[in-house]
Amino acid sequence: MTAQPKTYLTEAEYLEREQESVIKHEYYAGEIFAMSGASEAHNLIASNITAILHNQIRGRGCRIYPSDMRIKVEKTGLYTYPDITVVCGTSEFTDMMKRDTLINPTVIIEILSPSTERYDRGVKFQNYRTIASLKEYILVAQNTYHIERYVRSETQTWMLNEAVGIEASIMLASIQCVLVLADTYEMVDMPPESPSDDRAVVAAG
Repeated sequence: MTAQPKTYLTEAEYLEREQESVIKHEYYAGEIFAMSGASEAHNLIASNITAILHNQIRGRGCRIYPSDMRIKVEKTGLYTYPDITVVCGTSEFTDMMKRDTLINPTVIIEILSPSTERYDRGVKFQNYRTIASLKEYILVAQNTYHIERYVRSETQTWMLNEAVGIEASIMLASIQCVLVLADTYEMVDMPPESPSDDRAVVAAG
């Protein structure tokens, strides 16, 4: 059987289709990729983090956007929908009238799943690192108490800090917020932890 050629779309064609689509798609290099639905744990973690951040940044000129907010990585052309995006200061969009595609995130938070973890750590993070406004990239595990924080240094390298265990917490310095893991994972059913998971905060350079 002869393989069918791929169909490539322009950005304009993608955006037009996305406006009418009932599911969200990423767009990169002319191709679109359907985004799958989220698990209960994923949704609980996302709602917990949104509430935690809202309580801490309220009145400070920062905005928190859920996964329906699309962002564009201008240097690479990637369009995607982070689980949570925070902007401090004025939000900038590709179209200031429609205001549906953000271009200047301060913090991006992704909740890891088996189907997306490799992508979130690899190619997607490579794209995100080209966003000049991005100061912190946060990865949150679903099946264990574990948060990874990547922060951009003054030399434009990215440094890693980790919070591991139910009693741990981690500071998001760019927005002056603290994620306490007990609150982040509230109401989330976890599998039993192994002894190796019984750690406090670990920092890596």
